[in-house]
Order: sequence, then structure tokens, then C-alpha cells
Amino acid sequence: MTSITQRLISSILVNSLYAMILVCGAVQAEDWSHKKKLSFDTTANGSELKSDVAQLPLLLRLHSGNFTFSEAKPDGTDLRFFAVDGKTALSYHIENFDPDNELANIWINVPKLSANSQADAIIMAWGNPKAPSAVSAKGTYDATQLMVQHFSQDFKDVSANANHGISNGVKTAPNGPVGESGIFDGTAKLVVEKSATLKFANAGSLTLSTWVKPSGNDNANLIQIGEGKTALTWGLANGVMLLSSAKEQIKASATLSPGTWQHLAVVVDAGKADFYLNGSAVGGGSFNLSETSGNTNIGEGLRGEMDELTVSGSARSADYIKAMYASQEADSMLMSFSDAAADAGGDSVIGILLGAVTLDGWIVIGLLMVMAVISFYVMITKAVILSSNNKANKLFLDTFKTSWNVLLTPGSAEIDQMAANKKLKKSSIYRLYVIGVQEVKQRFDQQMELGKKFQLSEVSLNSVRAALDAAMMRETQKLNSGIFLLTIAIARGHILGLPGTAVGVMITFAAIAAAGDVNVNAIAPGIAAALVATVAGLAVAIPALFGYNWLASQIKNASNDGAVFLDEFITKSAEMHSV
Repeated sequence: MTSITQRLISSILVNSLYAMILVCGAVQAEDWSHKKKLSFDTTANGSELKSDVAQLPLLLRLHSGNFTFSEAKPDGTDLRFFAVDGKTALSYHIENFDPDNELANIWINVPKLSANSQADAIIMAWGNPKAPSAVSAKGTYDATQLMVQHFSQDFKDVSANANHGISNGVKTAPNGPVGESGIFDGTAKLVVEKSATLKFANAGSLTLSTWVKPSGNDNANLIQIGEGKTALTWGLANGVMLLSSAKEQIKASATLSPGTWQHLAVVVDAGKADFYLNGSAVGGGSFNLSETSGNTNIGEGLRGEMDELTVSGSARSADYIKAMYASQEADSMLMSFSDAAADAGGDSVIGILLGAVTLDGWIVIGLLMVMAVISFYVMITKAVILSSNNKANKLFLDTFKTSWNVLLTPGSAEIDQMAANKKLKKSSIYRLYVIGVQEVKQRFDQQMELGKKFQLSEVSLNSVRAALDAAMMRETQKLNSGIFLLTIAIARGHILGLPGTAVGVMITFAAIAAAGDVNVNAIAPGIAAALVATVAGLAVAIPALFGYNWLASQIKNASNDGAVFLDEFITKSAEMHSV
């Protein structure tokens, strides 16, 4: 029995055991509070695949635009991935999970991607504080995966083969294409001690892949498997991929770009080698794999950075390489999130925006909501008061127009009848009238005590006018009470929204800096959510502006009506009672 066959059987047993544990525990997507469907597009509209791909370790990038980190456990161990039935669990492992910066990289074993299809999908579930960790790095890869180096600080191989790297001067950087990356200065290298799983036979199959950011077009070894005459070297010669052994050598047809992250791969099978750059074939030719033996050296002579180095003992298809690259590139067209409960379509725009709003944004929005409630309360109550006032004013003025001579005579029965009318209590003009009549009555009562004739001198009329002016001022103040709250909403509503937007944009760009790449899927929801605070401010200010202008015009009309009545009251009183 070959070692590959043994590893295949072992992988099947591991994954079967993992699935049995989940099934026995009745684990399914319904046990989690939150779910999303991750859909795949392998048509020309997404990342086109011409043949099916099986057992793909797919990279899922989580960020504030597609995932609410506060809903999951701080280490992300309550995450689960299922087939579309919501019951068949998929193996996965977490490379990094950073809830503070709202960034995570998850590797999932996707059983199959169908060619030229939009039908494939998986379910992501989270939000179960009691869920134990189900992370399974070994189960994420198939049996032919011999080594997977994420270039984290411990340089551990996350495959089932424990081909761990020993650092000779290699450092790490946080901003690789997928989490951390390894930094090489031309003298540093990783050494993997001699391993049975990294030993290849004559005419075997092999797939190597990695992300590289070379400083220049220097000569370097990306990986050398074996030593001396048995060494198989995959490297760069003047910026061009090179695969060589003691017997033969072959080059790619494309030159790498210095200072840029690029995905490289080479596949050897059946006497032929094919090179790939960013998922596309870039030449190849005849090459026979020879027997290898000894240590494995990684990054020897490289000046630059490297990330996600994988070694497989099988020949991956061209579509497998393309799908691998498509899932790992920053702006992946291969996959997209949608609501797990929906059959089709993407996330709700409102859901994306509200889900991406930061804490400071919610604080600002909360203040604006309070301001909005106050503004609408003022507008509604003032509108009701003014409407009642206008109706009552009209009722009083209609009566006064026909009976002014009686109503300007203190002590008349009509005045008492009018006082009993509850509708007139809401009239600002009637209240002015009552004060004016009382002022006249006081002077008539004084004249009665002195036995004088009822009359109003010029001085008395001026005194009555002064009392009415004061009453008019109080009525105007009463009508304007609370209006200043609308002016605050107008002048400060949109300004209050700006801090939430500014801080939200700052957090978004800080997350981009932490991620080390510009991902439009991460930028767009964050900035859009940041702008929600400004939109909320405008949503408060604009209605308040219209409401203020309408109320101001109504108050002005009521005040003008009162001023006209005041002049009419004095004039007609002088006509009836002057000396």
C-alpha cells in the first residue's frame, strides 16, 4: 500500500469521524442564531471554471462589511459551515480572527464547485456561545496535501503531516495577502527537516503554490525539496519562474512584477510541467519528476515576502489552480454572501448598512433619533395648537365683526355669553379682547365710583394699548415656545452626524491598513455605514427645516391678525367712548 493511499484512507477516517461527532451531537445550522448563505459563481460573470473542482480549501475573508463580529464568540470558534441542507458539516480552520479590527481569514473544505454554475452554495452559521470548537485544520485539506505553511510566527505546517518550518532569520509581517506573511532578506530561510511525506519518486505528480512579493528580479529559491543531486527546486531566475532538478530545467513565459503580491503555481504530471501566474497558465513543457531526498529549504536567496506555500502530492487541474487563486484574491468574484433563508439574491442593503455601523455611529444615531422625536413632537403639537387657534380666532372675529359695539361695552350680556363658549378659550385674539375689555371696565368702574360719565381719554386709550401690546407680546411668545428646538435640529442635526461619519471612515481605513490590501468589499460597506450618521443628521434637519418654515409662517399670520385686531379694538373703543 503506497503512502498516498495510506494518507487518503487516514483523511477519509478523520473526516468521517468529524462528521459522526457532529451528527451524533445533532449539530445543524438551526442551532445557531445567525446564518448566511455563501454562493459561488463559476460562470463568466464570476470566476469561470470549465471543469468541476473537488475538495478545495477555499479562503473566506470576513470583515465588517459581511459579518457582525460582536455576534460571534471572541475567538470565532462558534463558527460552523454546512452544505446547503444545513446539516452536513464541513471541515474548516481559522487562520486569524480579530474582532477588534473586524477581520478574519477562514479556510473551508468545499466538497465541490461545479463548472459554469451558480447553483453551488454553503451555509455559514454563528451565534452559539455554548458551541465547542470544531476547528479542524487537518480536515480542511485532502490526503494529498503534504504541507501548508501560513507563515504565522510559529511556522507550523497546518496539514496532517507536521512538516513544520524552522526559521533561520525569517521574520513575519501582519499584512500579507492572507494574514501574516514571511519576510526574507536574501539570507533568511525556513528549513523543514527530512520527512517521508516530502519525498517524491520518479515520474510522480506534484503541485506547488504560493503568494510572492519579490523586492526585485533577483534569483531565488521559493522551495527546494531534497538536497544535492536529488534536489527539486522551484524558484525565480531574473523574475521568471523556474523549475529544475539535476537532470532538467524549465522556465515560465511570464516575468513577475517587483513589489506586488502575485499568486504562483506549478503542476508536474505525466512528464510535463505547467506554470500559473494569478490563476492563468504562463507556459510549461516537458519535465520528469525525479526522486528527492533530504531537507526542504524555503525562501533561500529570496528578497521579499512569501505567504501561503502549499505542497501537494497530486496534480491539481488548471481549474483547481484558478479556483484556488480566485478564492484568495482580495476582490473575489467567485463567491458572495446572501441571506441563508433566501433562495436567491444578496444581502439587504439596509441590513448591510446597519450591520456595518460602528458603536460611535450608533451613539450619534441614537442622539439624532432623540432629536428627531423632539422635533416631530414640537411640529405636531404646534400644528395642532395653531390649527385650533386659527379656527377659534375666525369664530371670534366673525362674532366681533357683527356685534363689536355690544362687545366693547363692559357688562353686556353678550360678553358673558361669549365667556361661556369653551371654543373661544383657544383663541389668542379672544384672550387679547378679554384683557382689553377688562382694562376698559376698570376705568369705567373708577368713573362710576366718582360719579363720572363713562369715557376714555387719550391717556386711557394709550394705557389700554400698552396693556394689549404687552398681552400681544406674551401671546406671540407662547406661540413661539419650543420653536427654538427646531432651529437646533436644523443647525446642529447634520453637524452632529459628521463625527459619526468621520470616525466610521477612520475605522474603515484603519481596518484596510491592518489587512494590508484594498478590498472594495470591505471598504464600501464600512464607508456607506459611516455615511449613515450623516444621512440620519440630514433626516432630522430637513423635516425640521420644512416644519419650522411652515410654523413660522402660521405664527406670523396669527400675530398679524392679533395686531390688526388690537388696532381695531383701540379705534372702535375710541369711537364709542372717547371724550
